[in-house]
Amino acid sequence: MSETSPQITAAIVAEHGLSPEEYERVLHAMGREPNLTELGIFSVMWSEHCSYKSSRIHLKKLPTTGPQVICGPGENAGVIDIGDGQAAIFKMESHNHPSYIEPYQGAATGVGGILRDVFTMGARPVANLNALRFGSPDHPKMKHLIAGVVHGIGGYGNCVGVPTVGGEVNFHPAYDGNILVNAMTVGVADQDKIFYSAASGVGNSIVYVGAKTGRDGIHGATMASADFGEDADAKRPTVQVGDPFTEKLLIEACLELMSSDAIVAIQDMGAAGLTSSSVEMASKGGVGIELIMDDVPQRETGMTPYEMMLSESQERMLMVLKPGREDFAEAIFRKWELDFAVIGHVTETGRMVLKWKGNVVADIPLAPLADEAPLYDRPHVPTPPAKALVDVPESKDIAADLVKLLGSPDIASRRWIWEQYDHMVGGDTVQRPGGDAAVVRVHGTPKGLAMTTDCTPRYCFADPYEGGKQAVAEAWRNLSAVGAKPLAVTNCLNFANPQRPEIMGQIVGCLEGMSDACRALDFPIVSGNVSLYNESKATGGGSAILPTPAIGGVGLLADWSKSATIAFKGSGDIILAVGTRRGDLGQSLWLRECHAREEGPPPRVDLDLERKAGDLIREGVTKGQLTSVHDVSDGGIAVTIAEMALAGNIGAMIDRKQPFDCAHSFFAEDQGVYIVTVEDSALMDFLGAAHAAGVEAEPMGRTGGKRLIFERPNRDDVVTLETLRSAHEGFFPTLMGSAAA
Repeated sequence: MSETSPQITAAIVAEHGLSPEEYERVLHAMGREPNLTELGIFSVMWSEHCSYKSSRIHLKKLPTTGPQVICGPGENAGVIDIGDGQAAIFKMESHNHPSYIEPYQGAATGVGGILRDVFTMGARPVANLNALRFGSPDHPKMKHLIAGVVHGIGGYGNCVGVPTVGGEVNFHPAYDGNILVNAMTVGVADQDKIFYSAASGVGNSIVYVGAKTGRDGIHGATMASADFGEDADAKRPTVQVGDPFTEKLLIEACLELMSSDAIVAIQDMGAAGLTSSSVEMASKGGVGIELIMDDVPQRETGMTPYEMMLSESQERMLMVLKPGREDFAEAIFRKWELDFAVIGHVTETGRMVLKWKGNVVADIPLAPLADEAPLYDRPHVPTPPAKALVDVPESKDIAADLVKLLGSPDIASRRWIWEQYDHMVGGDTVQRPGGDAAVVRVHGTPKGLAMTTDCTPRYCFADPYEGGKQAVAEAWRNLSAVGAKPLAVTNCLNFANPQRPEIMGQIVGCLEGMSDACRALDFPIVSGNVSLYNESKATGGGSAILPTPAIGGVGLLADWSKSATIAFKGSGDIILAVGTRRGDLGQSLWLRECHAREEGPPPRVDLDLERKAGDLIREGVTKGQLTSVHDVSDGGIAVTIAEMALAGNIGAMIDRKQPFDCAHSFFAEDQGVYIVTVEDSALMDFLGAAHAAGVEAEPMGRTGGKRLIFERPNRDDVVTLETLRSAHEGFFPTLMGSAAA
């Protein structure tokens, strides 16, 4: 079929991921049958990955404004005020399907893509984070996937010179056939040098910069909008190939040009490449666009407009320049050894017109591609309430259960992973991976940005509403634990097939929970990404993933040197549990790892108590009352204390009477609870503040020695730090073996 052939068959339409009803909408919008290039453009712009056609109606429920918000969702990334005329710019995105097909390049280009989203807006990237979900560790493909993803993240981030400072990793058989790779970048910019994507100025030049266009990644957006079948490996050509060294040059060239007044609008070429970037720029500006496809820089011979428009080759940007600034801009990009080409101009037609070899090969009204793309209110059914736990076992040996938990996949040390990342490049990382949140100094100031990624998918599966609340609250809690004021959220909403009512029910429930938590905590969502159809029919794969609305939180410290860490600081400090304890064991890792039971409702999040406890913790950190802080999450209080002890290489005696039996007291994953340490001299002041705030604070014991001792009525359960460290540090090196870096 030629580029302009009108012979579009039902099979070709189906291959492009459009339903018969959607194709009828194309015919109505065009007033005629499209040619192949036009059909390809509609297919990627109307893909789930680009149009959010199943989620847009529900995303509107999320709070997106606040006094700290400069720019909310709709641009390349969100922008918040961090004072002194500066802004933090950040976003999280998925690269799930590409990372399953080709884990190294899938993860690497995920990092490259999210970096471009941030520096496109004028920010210098200062930190990368990630949120990874893998299947069962003993799945035959999992070791290959883990190694490829970790090496891909490290390979790209390390080479481009942006530190990877934090993240999270979960394992569950539900991800056997569809892993998740979510990447987040945070950058800093001056508020008067923020750039947006709306094109304007009829006649202004449209400029292509960066790397040349190849045939890699064609139909990547469409591939990312469908589940996996038996042919997953055959989709390898749809995975992009990244070059971090070119990306580094692109960052520097763009930031140099941004220091001038030459740019009218700028957009990176992400999913759907030249198509999405040009359509978004023109539609946001309410203008038209004309492109000369012959002038697009190409690294392969014989490329057609169809291939050029749908390619997802990496390290490319599209700009609109002010009149007469083309030579100035070209000199900058040539200096950085990057391609620069004027490939078109802004028009007043409201249409996308593509010319090639002197002929018009596409002429499409822009409104149907963008603002008038399909929007579905898909049927959804709520997740049935989880049955209450019955016959809950008791912990016969706290120490033995603790050792087992510390060596389990979801709690074991991630050192094997983060030591492969350069988390210190740039010299501004002041809290490294391994704590509640990373902290990066705002260069040249006393301020620090705290950042974290969080979600507990097993909670979301059992109760999407409570799970959505908990994901936001956990991010807010982790920022509070280091002493940062939580400012705003980005997200990456990973779900399975939205055409299944039970999956759509998970999406709706999680979004409602997230929305309520964001409002209660003054923690608005300023950017994000939706990744659907995360399920697999491939041999050896599971079906749907667990609902995984990953949250990326960013907070601000007025003085980074006053941030708290999780490590016990000295012997004799008093250990306190701060917050309301309920003894919730439903969906706990203790129940799963020690008793092979995934049951019960998840722990409930009381947002009022959550806020009171977090405000108290931040005040205690700021005043220097707390010597260490760690929030209670996976594995409960016992794991929290063990992690603090291992971080400081100081043990503890837990000798105070607990409110419940041992399992419910030490392994319950109660929400809104922190473990803190205080010196005797600060105890009364902190307890007084807790009482005034209406927050429970109860002594647990004291730090000291090289063992953890849990006193029980008839005996003590005792374990050495050496034994705990061996279990905690051993999982990944043992699993990965020769794949270790």
